[in-house]
Amino acid sequence: MIGSFKKTDIALFAAWVVACVATLGSLYLSEILGYEPCKLCWFQRILMYPLTLLLGIAYFRGDTKIRIYVMPLAVIGGAISAYHFIIQRIHAAAKAATQTSTACGRVSCEQDYLNWLDFITIPFLALIAFILIIAAMVYIMRQEKKSAAGEVQAQELA
Repeated sequence: MIGSFKKTDIALFAAWVVACVATLGSLYLSEILGYEPCKLCWFQRILMYPLTLLLGIAYFRGDTKIRIYVMPLAVIGGAISAYHFIIQRIHAAAKAATQTSTACGRVSCEQDYLNWLDFITIPFLALIAFILIIAAMVYIMRQEKKSAAGEVQAQELA
């Protein structure tokens, strides 16, 4: 069965699964465990949640052109996640951000509800999810360029 799928379909499906896991994970942490998200967490959610819908529709339609819309959301979300992770991990950056920035409101952006192996936090997991989605979109883009180049060569030979 898998042999009938193109590699780009598998990459699109993988990106959709990553977005679904990230979305369901964030909802589980806030709604079931009661962890209140900070403002930066909300921005990451705002950028991740639509990816679940966009990538799901794109996968079921076989539309790899969705990367045009997915990439900006994933890159901006990844940048926010990286910034949030830096705030949590580097004390000096956290101090500077909280003294000069209003990015965090009622819940501190330095709060880490989850801390596995002393570096895996919620923003780190979000960053990994955004990176995986970006990697899948880049892979799709490269595969399409390869197939387009192959078609051009085939036309030249004919």
